[in-house]
Amino acid sequence: MSEYKYSTLAVHAGQHPDPLTGAINVPLYLSSTFELTGIGTDRGWDYSRAGNPTRDRLEFALAKLEGGYSGHAFTSGMAAIAAMVAMLKTGDHLLCALDVYGGTVRLFNEIIVLYGIEIEYVDMSDLALVEKAIRPNTKLIYLESPSNPRMVLTDIAAVAKIAHAHGVEVGVDNTFMSPCLQNPIALGADIVMHSTTKYLNGHSDGIGGALIGSTPEHKERFLLVQKAAGGVMSPFECFLVLRGIKTMPLRIKQHEENGRAVAEYLSTHPKVQKLNYPGLKTHPQHELAVRQQKGFGSMLSMELGTRDNCAKFLAALKIFLNAESLGGVESLASHSATTTHATVSAADREAMGITEGMIRLSMGIEDKEDLIADLEQALASF
Repeated sequence: MSEYKYSTLAVHAGQHPDPLTGAINVPLYLSSTFELTGIGTDRGWDYSRAGNPTRDRLEFALAKLEGGYSGHAFTSGMAAIAAMVAMLKTGDHLLCALDVYGGTVRLFNEIIVLYGIEIEYVDMSDLALVEKAIRPNTKLIYLESPSNPRMVLTDIAAVAKIAHAHGVEVGVDNTFMSPCLQNPIALGADIVMHSTTKYLNGHSDGIGGALIGSTPEHKERFLLVQKAAGGVMSPFECFLVLRGIKTMPLRIKQHEENGRAVAEYLSTHPKVQKLNYPGLKTHPQHELAVRQQKGFGSMLSMELGTRDNCAKFLAALKIFLNAESLGGVESLASHSATTTHATVSAADREAMGITEGMIRLSMGIEDKEDLIADLEQALASF
């Protein structure tokens, strides 16, 4: 189906009518086990941890949307990242972008490092630093672009070129952009990770994660992790993501329209000391955003000066909800230092550039004028 336009692909990839009944929606197979046809033979499924017809449809769709070889659905984005680094072994070196989601830092620093995997953080917006940090035992480079919450971009194609010259693979968290606005595999990345909780589901009613690999070896490895370690997405969660994917291109258009409008408004507001949104021509990486993305998305962060200012701002909001997460139909605002990066030490947050005065915004699909009016009255609260 890769010859179709993206909106058509979102509606139909993996979502063909059920051959048994003709149902146009993917059936929900709530079965933990399946009848075998004999000794060592089956109809394609034997136990839902190893494979489920509903999950198969979602994984096929994910692979098509990202232009990958295979898709793999997990219980959460963190479970997906854990499955990705399960490719590594004791003594391997993992190179991670400096400013990534706090949960990723927690996973790497408090769990993965215990397996004898060396982890190093580097500012990947500086390609010279990436090249310098690669060692003989480096096996994986992992990054977010844009990063959470500072919206720092990494030149994915350039990093992939550097990595591949050293025999290193590149994994990219593409959650902030969604497959609609950025396709890391097409840019040279090897593996794509998504928190399907966000734009792919789009309705803040399910948790999930996904890996999309680009080679048969990735498929074999991730299938093994799914079977051996578990952590697979439930059939019902798969159904929710499949439903969300159908409307994702339409939602993304509204998300981004709101993101651009809000960014333009905040860019001249006297109480916003700094605004991070790659869609603005004043953003230092605007040209890179134009080159590697198909749009600018609906995520941004801003500096309001102090933690007290942030508290007053969040308390005054009426439409934006003070909550973690992103990518749902509702607009959200959060204080990054005490939510997404609460488990990161103050020193590490400072190194990342995450301050006590930073607020992250996720634009929903409400009317942009209402969102701007809400922000205006909340900014007037301090």
